[in-house]
Amino acid sequence: MDLKTGEEAGSVVTGEKSDFRVGGLGSKVKDVGSISNKDGFFRADMIDIKNIDIQLEKHLSRVWSRDREAQRAKEEWEIDLSKLDTRNVIAHGTYGTVYRGVYDEQDVAVKILDWGEDGMATAAETAALRASFRQEVAVWHKLDHPNVTKFVGASMGTSNLNIPSRNPSSDSQNSLPSRACCVVVEYLPGGTLKQFLIRNRRKKLVFKIVIQLALDLSRGLSYLHSKKIVHRDVKTENMLLDAHRNLKIADFGVARVEAQNPRDMTGETGTLGYMAPEVLDGKPYNRRCDVYSFGICLWEIYCCDMPYPDLSFAEVSSAVVRQNLRPEMPRCCPSSLASIMRKCWDANAEKRPDMDEVVRLLEAIDTSKGGGMIPEDQANGCFCFSTARGP
Repeated sequence: MDLKTGEEAGSVVTGEKSDFRVGGLGSKVKDVGSISNKDGFFRADMIDIKNIDIQLEKHLSRVWSRDREAQRAKEEWEIDLSKLDTRNVIAHGTYGTVYRGVYDEQDVAVKILDWGEDGMATAAETAALRASFRQEVAVWHKLDHPNVTKFVGASMGTSNLNIPSRNPSSDSQNSLPSRACCVVVEYLPGGTLKQFLIRNRRKKLVFKIVIQLALDLSRGLSYLHSKKIVHRDVKTENMLLDAHRNLKIADFGVARVEAQNPRDMTGETGTLGYMAPEVLDGKPYNRRCDVYSFGICLWEIYCCDMPYPDLSFAEVSSAVVRQNLRPEMPRCCPSSLASIMRKCWDANAEKRPDMDEVVRLLEAIDTSKGGGMIPEDQANGCFCFSTARGP
C-alpha cells in the first residue's frame, strides 16, 4: 500500500472536487470537503460521515414512501383524495363520524374512523379499528343493488384529509390521526329511516308506504344474503332514504361474510331491541339473525314507534331470551303483515323464513284498500294504536 505523508498528504486536502457516490444509490454526497486529488487518494478525517448518513436515510425514506404509495394504489377501491372536499358533520356513530362532502362533483357522505378524541389509542385498539375498516370496505365495495347504499371509495390511511374544524381558530388536522382512514359513499338527503318514522309518529304512515319501505329493506337484505353477507346490525338507524323515499341499507361496520360453520359466528353483535335471541344468548347464529331484526324493523315501520319503550336494555335482553318478549301487535294490523312479523321474529331461527321468501310474502299483500289501516286521504292516525308516547 502506497501511503503519502507530509506535503503529499496535504495536497489531498487541496485536490480536485470530490465526486463521491454512496452504495451505488446514484446520488452524490456534496459539501464533504476537498478530499481527493488527481491520484485518487482520500482523507478519512475529511469525510462527513454524519451528513452521508442523513442523505442516505432521506433517500431510503423516499424509496420506501414510493413503494408504499405504489402498493396502496393497487387497491381497486382506493380514491383520489385530491378530488374529495369534506364539509360539515352530519352524524356521529359507534364506528366514526360522518361528514357531508363532494367527490369528483358527486354529493357524498364521508365516514372517518374514530381513533379516540385524544389520539392516544393503543396499538391493539388501532389494529382493531383498521381491521374493522378493512372488513367494511371489503364487504361494501363489491355490492351493487338499488336498496344498498352505493360505495364510492375509501382510503386506508392518509394524512391528506382536509376536515373542517369545529373551532375555526384551531388547526382542523389536530383532531385527526397522522394516518386517518375514511370510506366514501353516496349522499342520501332523506336521512335515516328512524328519523322519518319519528317525524310520522303521531300521524302514522299510509299502508302503501309501509309496504314500499318494507319491500325496499327486504329486497336489500335478500341481496346481501344471496352474496353470503350477514349485516348483523339491521335497525332503522342504519337505513337511509333518498329524495324519493327509496330505502337503502347502510353501515357495514360489523357485517361479515357468513361462515360455513355457524359455530364460527358467535358473540353479541348488533343493537339491543333488534338482536335475535340466539345472538343475545351468545349462541351460534347465521343470516337468520338479520331476519329477526327485519321483523322488529317491520313493526317499527308500521307503528312509527319504538319497541319496548319502558324497559331497560338489561330487561329487554333477558325478556327476549327467557320470556319470548316481542313488540305488542296493534289490533288494526292486517293479518298478512302481522303474520310476516311473527314468522320473522320466531324464537327458533330455523323456523324463520329466508329474506327472499319475505319479499314474496310482502309482494302478495294487497294495498289497494289501505290494508285496514289508514286510508291515504285520512289526516289522523289510527285509533287502535296505544296512546302516543313522548312529546
